[in-house]
Amino acid sequence: MIVKTEGIVLKSFDFRETSRIATFFTRDFGKVKGVLKGIRKTPGKFGSSLDRFSLNDIVYYQYRNADIHLISQCDMKQYYSGLRQDLKRLTAASYASELVDTVMPTEQENLEVYTLMQDCFSDLQTVRDISKLVHMFQIKILSLSGFRPHLDSCVRCADKIQAAARFHLRLGGLLCGRCQDTPSEAMAISRGAVASIMHIQQAPWKQALRLGLTLPVQKELKYVLNHFLVFHLERHLRSTRFLT
Repeated sequence: MIVKTEGIVLKSFDFRETSRIATFFTRDFGKVKGVLKGIRKTPGKFGSSLDRFSLNDIVYYQYRNADIHLISQCDMKQYYSGLRQDLKRLTAASYASELVDTVMPTEQENLEVYTLMQDCFSDLQTVRDISKLVHMFQIKILSLSGFRPHLDSCVRCADKIQAAARFHLRLGGLLCGRCQDTPSEAMAISRGAVASIMHIQQAPWKQALRLGLTLPVQKELKYVLNHFLVFHLERHLRSTRFLT
């Protein structure tokens, strides 16, 4: 079956002597992998050079029961040039792409994730607080991919949390004072950090981007979110070590 859609390049690599294999996150089909035959031998055959983070119109032959499809057309639609003029922005974009590639299943449509990536890359070109944007992306993608932390009550007893709480990595949520019996898997988290996560989860992207985050809350979010992701993904993302 021949299908047409648009997609963001998550990654690509050389294949045999003349071709490349690329992974896209597409608007209509989620994460899709395809081979572009002859693109290295005849670059003019395609209207794109498969730059990471670029948005492309693609046409491909969708093979049944196959992991890799044959891409017959690929034309660049948006380059996001602002991402490539600053190392920190480039690193943040790399992290967002790697995170999506890791948590999202193959060929499962998710328009919200696709829109989130577009919003992230668009604002990442000019935003001043890059760290805050990365934390926002982490929180949003966790919610949209099924890893949303449980923050509105104790994840073990379901009681409302009135005082200080700890975040339990394995259970994926907050523990009240009575249920904090496994400190090795739970870490302290302030009310300000919890409120910030919940606001970002619920608010539209542009509204969440206006949220002010103090430096202590940002440090807390970085620690909690990174540990939560590593625990559930069971590995470190390569681009994480380049984020400050």
